[in-house]
Amino acid sequence: MSRPTVRLLLSHPAHFLSLGLGSGLSPVAPGTVGTLLAWALFALIRPPFSELGFGLFLLAAFVAGSLFVPLTGRALGVVDHGGIVWDEFVAMWLVLWLAPAGFWWQLASVVLFRIFDILKPWPIRIADTRFKNGFGVMFDDLLAAAYALLCLAIGVRIMATV
Repeated sequence: MSRPTVRLLLSHPAHFLSLGLGSGLSPVAPGTVGTLLAWALFALIRPPFSELGFGLFLLAAFVAGSLFVPLTGRALGVVDHGGIVWDEFVAMWLVLWLAPAGFWWQLASVVLFRIFDILKPWPIRIADTRFKNGFGVMFDDLLAAAYALLCLAIGVRIMATV
């Protein structure tokens, strides 16, 4: 397994996207750095889309990631290399899209997503270990997104009763 480099990042569009526009090159916590960049980019990429359009964009980003992430994985020697953060981008955009509006809800979205992506509770860990391909890399982060969204929904219910 090798470390991603700027040379690899710039050598192919698949690597540029897989490595999260460079955020995956972070020597410390590339998944968290990628998630934070995805959060920052959300404010730029969301506005031009309708609800349906953004849903289709996320679907296309998921499918495309399932296809190009393995190219970067092969170049790095492991399909789910920590520097590959496109899966964090897509999952974080999904959570932010469905989360309640406002900075604090967005911050909670980021924190919850990272907790579930790092801890990998059931069935995330099963998906992470069983599906060692592009789909699997993308899918386990969707499961972490689902856990984060569930917690946010519970938080909304609790806040409505306070």
